[in-house]
Amino acid sequence: MLVNEAWLKEFVDYSIPTDTLTEKLTMAGLEVDSVNPAAAEFTGVVVGQVMSVDAHPNADKLRLCKVSIGTGDLVDIVCGASNVRVNLRIPVATVGAVLPGNFKIKKSKLRGEPSHGMLCSEAELGLADSAEGLMELPDDAPVGEDIRDYLQLNDTIIEVDLTPNRADCLSIEGVAREIACFAGSDFKPASAPQIKSTLDNVVNVTVDAPADCPRYLGRVIKGLDRSAPTPIWMQEKLRRCGQRSLGPLVDVTNYVLLELGQPLHAFDLNKINGDLVVRRARNNEKLTLLNEQEITLDKDVLLITDQQQALALAGVMGGASSAVNDQTQDVFLECAFFTPITIAGKSRKFGLHTDASHRFERGVDPELCYRALDRAVQLLTQIAGGQVGPLTDVSSAECLPSQQKVGLRFERIERVLGIKLKEEVVESYFTSLGMTVEKEQNQWLVQAPSYRFDIAIEADLIEEIARLYGYDNLPQNSLNVSGCLASVEEKIQPLDRIKDLLVDLGYQEAITYSFTDEASLKSLTPKDEVYRLKNPISADLSVMRTTLWAGLLQAMDANTKRNEDTVRFFETGLKFTLVNGELQQQQMLSLLVTGNVRPEQWGESLAEVDFYDVKSDIESIFALSGLAGDYQFKAAQHDALHPGQTAEISNKAGESVGYMGLIHPALESEFDIKKPVYLVELNVSLIQSQQIPVFEEISKYPSVRRDLALIVDESLAVSDITDYICQQKGLIQNVLVFDVYQGKGIENGRKSIALGLILQDKSKTLVELEIDELLNKLLINLKDSFNAQLRG
Repeated sequence: MLVNEAWLKEFVDYSIPTDTLTEKLTMAGLEVDSVNPAAAEFTGVVVGQVMSVDAHPNADKLRLCKVSIGTGDLVDIVCGASNVRVNLRIPVATVGAVLPGNFKIKKSKLRGEPSHGMLCSEAELGLADSAEGLMELPDDAPVGEDIRDYLQLNDTIIEVDLTPNRADCLSIEGVAREIACFAGSDFKPASAPQIKSTLDNVVNVTVDAPADCPRYLGRVIKGLDRSAPTPIWMQEKLRRCGQRSLGPLVDVTNYVLLELGQPLHAFDLNKINGDLVVRRARNNEKLTLLNEQEITLDKDVLLITDQQQALALAGVMGGASSAVNDQTQDVFLECAFFTPITIAGKSRKFGLHTDASHRFERGVDPELCYRALDRAVQLLTQIAGGQVGPLTDVSSAECLPSQQKVGLRFERIERVLGIKLKEEVVESYFTSLGMTVEKEQNQWLVQAPSYRFDIAIEADLIEEIARLYGYDNLPQNSLNVSGCLASVEEKIQPLDRIKDLLVDLGYQEAITYSFTDEASLKSLTPKDEVYRLKNPISADLSVMRTTLWAGLLQAMDANTKRNEDTVRFFETGLKFTLVNGELQQQQMLSLLVTGNVRPEQWGESLAEVDFYDVKSDIESIFALSGLAGDYQFKAAQHDALHPGQTAEISNKAGESVGYMGLIHPALESEFDIKKPVYLVELNVSLIQSQQIPVFEEISKYPSVRRDLALIVDESLAVSDITDYICQQKGLIQNVLVFDVYQGKGIENGRKSIALGLILQDKSKTLVELEIDELLNKLLINLKDSFNAQLRG
């Protein structure tokens, strides 16, 4: 927010230097982002009056002007501006003046005629980016006075960055009130005389949603002077706060918004059909806004309507159908209090951001409406005349927010801040902030004013004391903390150990948003019900993720578009699903792999990552725990994965640990993927179990290897056979799969699996007779269980 010192000093007369002021504002919680002069540097410019205008004998577009600059003699100046005329008062750069950009004014001749100065526009004085003609000053501007003094241009503009809880400072008055607290000066709030009605005209208002709009005020003003200009002092104040002048009606509402922090809106009275109604929108109702944007509404949106149509998006922006223009003479001026929760997120929902919504969604003082409306009517009638109707006041006392008393224990101040303050000092802090204080036993009961709706708990009061005492004055004490190390279960694999392994395998950790766009999730997990955010940052981040793959695919896309051919990402985080209307969260580990197995080199040709490369990485995770044999990979189906290259991973208890596989061909085109992408998602809680090491004596007798080639059905999973063999207790220590073959010599529908069996007895050396007996028995069991035959 932009404020300027000249305007601030109308509310609080302080003598603090600007550097000290900005430091104190920052330390008080109102962080100062920048400090700039109110106008560019220039000298030698005074108020002048055009006394005569004659045609230039040698140029059609130039005029010969005689200008009074208060010295007694008239100055000859050649001017080409279209709005130059007799008696016009304008800024005059005299001979010797230096304008912004170090442009020096000298005596000269233009097309043979003398010109001893220059008549200036706002742009030439650095007060605007562009201008269509001379800067016109009021008729009472004192001729000869330095323009910097007349417009108070020796001023400073301060940009303040406010936290969302300090909406009370979204105005000149609010910032001045803060300055008065630490400057020790009296605060003078803006005065607004009580307005007397001179008309009987009213617009009746019905509020159908009092919880959303507890207070709605308005007045009819008729007979405004359409040609009245906005005073130069108001234009300057608006300019220094980042607003441009758009005519008295708009300028006055903007002025009161900046001065007091209360948004207002003016309806063209002749465009209102019947009474006004404040209500929730109907589904699919339409409204065209002031910016010509047509929006489709739903029941979560609050509207101002007449008897025929919607007129305004409450608290955000007015509608085009009731907008004021240069021909408007009669208006209905609205001033309302809308509850923050009603307005929050509505502007972003429609891609808007307005000064009104910025304030309403953070909170506006509900008691400010009366003073703000009177102030606006006072200014508008002073500038453009008009007759004023009675006040329309629709208030619901039971729905208006009320400030509760908050308790503050005496000892908590020293306990939290480390300082001991006298009771009268603490009470003076609160009273300077406009709060009322009562003592009760060992605590104060403090009630904040209506504009400080951020004061709700004891910690808020302690923060106010710290701000006024000065954060930089608080003592720096070392904390004496005794550490207590918690025990760690040895049977749980630390997640950081798994992450370290993945980094060793060439992966990089990614951290993506927990919310994403709904369209991506419908493609990746169409069966999962999504949880929609009520106040999303944007439409692309409107739902909580049901899979981490959505964020990883976006990260991969960003990298591949920057010529990163190989991407290996992993991410740990929560996924969110709705089950029977209840939000459930699960911590997941997800991988994304695309590109080459190894970096390009001279000694080996490039090879793309395949299904088994990724499977090997997952098996490495399981091997960390010493329980790799407890997990099984089985062919499965998943909506996001290729039907022929998808595996479901389960543990020995039959629980589904997760899925892995190649991304589905349909999704490749949807996500614009040019090369194979493999995805993995594992339930973290089901992969963290690890085997506690147990000592086992190493056998001093040699092991023996015997190879078997078995012919089995093509549909039989190799893991079924290897798991069966490993479950046979006795001499078999390990099973290796070293070949799978289909083709010549093997009948259709069958395949050959070559196994290496490692045999060992811990008490003796095995002899051929024992080995043969074991293998013969195993072959019989395999034939009975799997119809497996020894390949000849």
